[in-house]
Amino acid sequence: VQLQASGGGLVQAGGSLRLSCAASGRTSMYAVMAWFRQAPGLERELLSRFIMTLGSTYYADSVKGRFTASRDNAKNTLYLQMNSLKPEDTAVYYCAAARSLVGPYDYWGQGTQVTVSS
Repeated sequence: VQLQASGGGLVQAGGSLRLSCAASGRTSMYAVMAWFRQAPGLERELLSRFIMTLGSTYYADSVKGRFTASRDNAKNTLYLQMNSLKPEDTAVYYCAAARSLVGPYDYWGQGTQVTVSS
C-alpha cells in the first residue's frame, strides 16, 4: 500500500491550494485517513481526521473553517482544500491512513511542501 501526496507549492497569504493523497488501493479499506503537517522545529500536527465509514471529519482549531477534507472513492484519493492560507501554514504536509479507528496510522505519504509568503 502506498500513499502519494501532491499539490503543494508556493502561494501568497490569503490564497488557496488543494492537496491530494492518492492511495494505491481502495480508500474503503481504511478506517481513517488523515492529514498532518510539520513545520521546521515543531512537532507534527494532526490537521484533519476523516472517518471513512461515516464521512465525518475532525479538524484542528488552527485550520477549522479554512481547510476542508474530502474524498473521491472512484479515484481512491483524499483531498485537503486549503483556503485563506497564512504564513504560519508553511510546513510539509503528510497524509496517513489507519486500518482501525483506534490503532496507529499504518501508512504514510512522502509529504508535500506548502510555503505561504506574506
